[in-house]
Order: sequence, then structure tokens, then C-alpha cells
Amino acid sequence: MSLANTARPHWLTFDCYGTLIQWDEGLQAAVRDILQTKGADQVDSAKLIAVYDRHEHALEQTAPHRSFREVAATALSLALAELGLPGDAQDIRTLTDRISAMPPFPEVVDTLRRLKHDGYRLCIVSNTDDDIIAGNVAQLGGLIDRVITAQQAGAYKPNRRLFDYAHAQLSLTRDEVVHICASPHLDHAAARDVGFRCVWIDRATGRKLLHDYTPDATLSTLDQVPALFASLGW
Repeated sequence: MSLANTARPHWLTFDCYGTLIQWDEGLQAAVRDILQTKGADQVDSAKLIAVYDRHEHALEQTAPHRSFREVAATALSLALAELGLPGDAQDIRTLTDRISAMPPFPEVVDTLRRLKHDGYRLCIVSNTDDDIIAGNVAQLGGLIDRVITAQQAGAYKPNRRLFDYAHAQLSLTRDEVVHICASPHLDHAAARDVGFRCVWIDRATGRKLLHDYTPDATLSTLDQVPALFASLGW
């Protein structure tokens, strides 16, 4: 697919963590802190993250809908238990506090400012709770017009209900928006199912494309987006 010969969007929607905010780096730091407090420095933090991710994604797609804070707490507890480690209430506070404090990638704020200057309205669509993401949004220079979360929609990506809710809240059709994201597993699956245009920010983290979906454009950093849009006459 290609963005060529398609209409200029009114809104740009963004995945937050991994696209605007340094998720992988922040998660690794949080997990190292959790392991250190347990005297478990010998445990591979990447392994704990992989087990945590597996439980988190499964819980997000299991009824009834639960807050991200509850999902994350349960997933972390299950992951620690699976690796033979004790869990406690401080673990989830460490994790969610770290998530809220995760900073943007270096190019993000200037790029968002440029996109606002070019006339786009900007919205985050994220698998999180309002209070958790507030700390991240506060670091984005007041440039975000709307924040739509799984908490508001009662659904997590890749469930299309989150994007259907977002488009309804923004009074948009899928043809009036371009989504910019870093997660094939979550956002590309929704783009495939809903049919909205999608730009992949491939930050070389090892995430792989879905076998049955190709994004409309692939860039390595967010600051390449304005030039791409200018090349399309937008």
C-alpha cells in the first residue's frame, strides 16, 4: 500500500509507548530496579520482560475489561512467580511510576511542533490508563490535542473497538486520519482490521511485520514524517 494519491488527513493519531515515548528503555530500567530490590540480579531482565509481555497481552484480551494498572499488576505477579520470584505491592508501583516518567525520544517534541505548525491535529491512542499516561503527555510540550486510552474505550489494542471509539470521539471517518505507530502486533493488526492508513516507525527494536499486513509507509524516526507528508503534497 502507499499514501500516494490519498487525501491529506485532518488528524494524526499516535501510539504513545515506543513511538513517542521511550518504552523499551524505561521498561528495562524498571525491571532491573524490581529485580535488584529482590536480590535477583542474576535473573535476565529481558526474560522477565518477555514473560510479563505474554501475560499482559493475554490479560488485555480477556474479559472482563480491567484497568491497565490491574492488568500490569497481575501480569507482573504472574511473571515473577513463573520465574520463581516473590512479588509484592511495591513492584507495580515501581513499574507504573517508571512508565509515567518515561521521556520522549529526542526528536519527538520538535517533530510534533512541526506537525502542529503544518496544520495537523494530534491525538494519542494508547493501551493505558488516563492517570498513567498523564506524566508522559506532560513532557510533550502541550502539543497533543486529545488523548484516548483503553480506559476510556473499555478495550485494548489490537481490538478495533479502541480505534472505533477514537474515531467516533474525533468525529472522523477512517479516511480522515493517519495513524503513526511502532507496534506491528498491536497497531498494525488494528489498521488491517479497520482499514485506516498507517505509518510504521521502525526503531530497529527487532519487532517484525505481520505476515498479512504491510504499512502504508515505513520510517526509522518520527522526524522523517513531515518530509514524507510534504512529498505527498500535504
